[in-house]
Amino acid sequence: MVQTSRTQLYRHFHRIAWLATALAAALIVFGAFVRLSNAGLSCPDWPTCYGKATWPTAAAQVVDHAATAIRPVDPTRAWREQVHRMLAGALGVLVLTLALLAARGRRRGVAQIALAAGLVALAIPQYMRGAHAPAALLAVVGELLLLVGVLRWSNVDLARASALTLMVIVFQALLGMWTVTWLLKPIVVMGHLLGGLTTFALLAWIAWRATDSPILSADARRLRLLLGIGLALLAVQIALGGWTSANYAALACGTDFPRCAGHWWPQHDFREGFVLWRGIGVDYEGGVLDNPARVAIQMAHRLAAVVVFVYLLGMAAKLLRIPGLRGWGVALALLVCLQVGLGISNVLLALPLPIAILHNAGAVALLFVLVALLARLRPPEGWE
Repeated sequence: MVQTSRTQLYRHFHRIAWLATALAAALIVFGAFVRLSNAGLSCPDWPTCYGKATWPTAAAQVVDHAATAIRPVDPTRAWREQVHRMLAGALGVLVLTLALLAARGRRRGVAQIALAAGLVALAIPQYMRGAHAPAALLAVVGELLLLVGVLRWSNVDLARASALTLMVIVFQALLGMWTVTWLLKPIVVMGHLLGGLTTFALLAWIAWRATDSPILSADARRLRLLLGIGLALLAVQIALGGWTSANYAALACGTDFPRCAGHWWPQHDFREGFVLWRGIGVDYEGGVLDNPARVAIQMAHRLAAVVVFVYLLGMAAKLLRIPGLRGWGVALALLVCLQVGLGISNVLLALPLPIAILHNAGAVALLFVLVALLARLRPPEGWE
């Protein structure tokens, strides 16, 4: 298969990719604001908000809507959830545009992407009419069409990466729906966070590759392996952070650090704390776990943070010793130290909203540095 080159792409492809990357980052941070300000269920229906395309500005506007039986209208919070959905919709359009443009170099690629997107689009009004089975079928078929493209286009290039990103963002929309309809179920909330960061990482990789600004290094292969391990460790830590937030375990130890509630190893319940599926129909707002289970989650997050901190700091020290990568090493070291500082501040200051949001933004920044290096590092031409 011939790899999609820059000459085959629309000349503004990389600009669209960078715009999508920036929007994805903003969406993740805004999503953290929505979640941490307890606005995640402020629009109990989906994709409308109490039946409105925007949001109600007064309770009297939707007094007879079925969603009022789930949650009373709170206009001061409803706008946050619906603006988040609107931003997600705009990102979806940008990702679809990238997938269509990148697929032009593939046989029947544009038709395949367009058909998949059309099926997913048709699923939305079906769902709103209550025809959930047909809606699910349309969405699944659309996702399978994208998956076929990802698998059929055998080499890793912009067409394949863009189709994969579109596939992820469609599933991300489903997770957003389930977040609301399943009443903030922790596994879904955590999955939604991971889906957003996966989308961001894929878009950042696409943007760098489309920009075509490689960093040549004789150690590229070994560095990419080490960076890949760092990325995997960071992903695990982000998942634990998402699980901590989704289960309202951030303050399970009170405001005590480095100890937890006055103990180095307090009473805990890891088995209960990491039950992933508890059924549907439970309202998880505020959390349902007892404190020993929440303590276990918090302690797991802290212990994993130590591992990630040591590894990434070591990675930064290695980059500092390589000419041309010292700036990236400084950025990685500063970000990992800042991220740890923000995490500690969250505990000591009892989870103030600005710091909690910045902690999410710090994860985005760390992810960007690792993905940027993975996308740009290449061995010199002809190097064995």
